[in-house]
Amino acid sequence: MSTSDIVIVGAGPAGVRAAQTLVAYGQRPCLIDESLRGGGQIYRRQPANFKRPAKALYGFETSKAQALHAALDGLEGDIDYRPETLVWNAQQYALDTLAHGVAAQVPYKRLIVATGATDRILPVPGWTLPGVYSLGAAQIALKFQGCVIGERVVFAGSGPLLYLVAFQYAKAGAKVLAVLDSAPLIAQTRALPALLRQPATLAKGIYYRSWLTAHGIPVHQGVELYDIVGQQRVAGVHWRKGELTRSLDCDGVAFAHGLRSESQLADLLGCEFNWSPLNRAWLPLRDDRGRSSVADVYLAGDGAGIMGADAAELAGELTALTLLGDSGQHIDKARVGHLQGKLGAIQRFRHGLETAFPFPETWAAKAPDAMTICRCEEVSASDIRQSVAEGHWELNRVKAMCRVGMGRCQGRMCGLAAAEIVAQASGLDIASIGRLRGQAPIKPITFGVEAEQ
Repeated sequence: MSTSDIVIVGAGPAGVRAAQTLVAYGQRPCLIDESLRGGGQIYRRQPANFKRPAKALYGFETSKAQALHAALDGLEGDIDYRPETLVWNAQQYALDTLAHGVAAQVPYKRLIVATGATDRILPVPGWTLPGVYSLGAAQIALKFQGCVIGERVVFAGSGPLLYLVAFQYAKAGAKVLAVLDSAPLIAQTRALPALLRQPATLAKGIYYRSWLTAHGIPVHQGVELYDIVGQQRVAGVHWRKGELTRSLDCDGVAFAHGLRSESQLADLLGCEFNWSPLNRAWLPLRDDRGRSSVADVYLAGDGAGIMGADAAELAGELTALTLLGDSGQHIDKARVGHLQGKLGAIQRFRHGLETAFPFPETWAAKAPDAMTICRCEEVSASDIRQSVAEGHWELNRVKAMCRVGMGRCQGRMCGLAAAEIVAQASGLDIASIGRLRGQAPIKPITFGVEAEQ
């Protein structure tokens, strides 16, 4: 049983900086994280028995990763740190957790939710074959397990992570056959004025792209991955640009179209949601200092809107300062203003990224009827369209009719794709069909767990 008044969920950039700030002001928060070692996805730490140099893992982000890891390590003894602990349910002023087969309830007076993000998946035929990974999963295999997903790998989709993971694989010695980017080059050219607001970040992206080309790795832009083929596992991909169709033999594919916020916990806590055109998703409401619509619940980092690791660190500190101020503690108001200013600049840069890597809005219309959308429940695009044809267009009603989003992933992999198909089939705007409601347990838990004594 935690005796901490303040609980933080998530030990990524936002959660660690929030904990560090709270400790600096004399608090002893409880920091709960599902992973074995803190750092989040982008700064995921290798197992203790792995000895790969940090530069090989994090590249340009090495100093930031090491600084975050050092910050977390330096908090030892000052926080109640709970790694390998899943928060599977939330209610007013209490969290239900599971760690090593033991269930416990963690009370709180104030809560910071810093749950991060996962890949946004737009399925293609063959995406359920062994050897197909999301970009984030391919990155985890490389960073945390020290292995690659295949001997001949194709990377596809869109967004900054596409180029970063392809670069990381190539630097690690993997055979990267091609990068297939759905975003046309003209879109990235148009985005340059906004992207120049963060020149260092832009320079890194240009470097990754240029390095891949310089090392003989083809980068195709404005193309569509439309088929992954194979029997027992991936054997190749088909892609096209306009009327031109090509194929590549490969034994590994990683793909995604940007990121999506992990917002189920905020949903269970009763936070209000609002449609975000920038994220093309429903997100929990928060003010410019991290307050949610629920008293004593605060939101930080990509779990409430995708802005990246740098913004997550700033938001974690800002949210912690806001929580302290709301509790009546004197805080550095100048620092609050400084953090808000830096976050505002990153938000403007984020608009540039959406221009550079636009969402493929024709995807739903092109999705074949037979293609699996929800792999947990084996729901096809045709099943979803049939539900719409029967008069159901609200997403949770469609879920009730055809079971899309009812499986182990709780809609993490299929929910946004299903929403796109419902919108396209019904002729309604994507913002009007609603969102899948969070359900406990938000991630699978084992039967027969023990209760904490």
